[in-house]
Amino acid sequence: MKNAKYRILLVDDESDILDFISYNLTKEGYLVDTATNGTDALQKMAELKPHLVLLDVMMPGIDGFEVCKAIRMQKQYNDVLIAFLSARSEDYSQIEGFESGADDYIAKPIRPKVLVSKVQSLLRRSSFVKRSLRNSSFYSQGSIHLKNLVIDVENYTVSHEGDTFVLPRKEFELLYLLASKPSKVFRREEIYAAVWGDEVVVGDRTIDVHVRRLREKLGIDNIITIKGVGYKYEE
Repeated sequence: MKNAKYRILLVDDESDILDFISYNLTKEGYLVDTATNGTDALQKMAELKPHLVLLDVMMPGIDGFEVCKAIRMQKQYNDVLIAFLSARSEDYSQIEGFESGADDYIAKPIRPKVLVSKVQSLLRRSSFVKRSLRNSSFYSQGSIHLKNLVIDVENYTVSHEGDTFVLPRKEFELLYLLASKPSKVFRREEIYAAVWGDEVVVGDRTIDVHVRRLREKLGIDNIITIKGVGYKYEE
C-alpha cells in the first residue's frame, strides 16, 4: 500500500485507544507499532526508527513531555516527527508540548478521518517525504555565517560564540529562515508556511514558544519581535 513505507510509533497507556487508532492507521497502509508507557517507547525508538511518534501526555512513569524531550536530545532522531495526541487541551499543556519539541499537538477526542488527514499532512512536511538536509530548496543558501552565528547545514549544528548546539528540527529551520535574510521582517504567515507548511494546523503560540526557546538555548537577543507582524534577525 502507498503508506507502507511510513512507520508510526503510537504511545498510550489505554489499550482501547491503541487498538482504535492502530486499526484506523493500519487501514490506511501505515506500519503501526505501539508502546504503553514512556520507557517502552524510548526503548523502541532505536529498534523501530519510526517516521512519526504519536504520543499521549498522561502516562505512568515517564510522562509524554519527558519522552518528547528525551527523543529530541538525541541527534539521530532529528528527523522524527512527534505529535501529541492528548485529552489535555489546555493552552499551557499545548505550550509545554511545543516547548518539549513536538511538531504538533492534537486534542482528543478526534474523528479517525481527521486524525488520518493530520498524519498525512505531517508526513508530507517531513524531510523523509519532501527533502533531505543536503538536497533541499529550503537550505538552498547553504550554511550561514554571520557575525557571531554559524548555521551548519551539513552537520545540522548551530554555533554561537564558540558554543555548538544541536537543535530540534523546527527550531533549526526557524532560526535558519530568520538568519537567511538578516533585517528582513518575516510575517507570521510566512514563517508558518515555510517551517510548518500550509497544510499543518499548529497553535497560535507555536512560533512564540520556538523563538523563546532559541533565545534561551543560544543566549541571543538577535531575534527581534515586531509586534503584530512577526520576527526578524538582526546582526
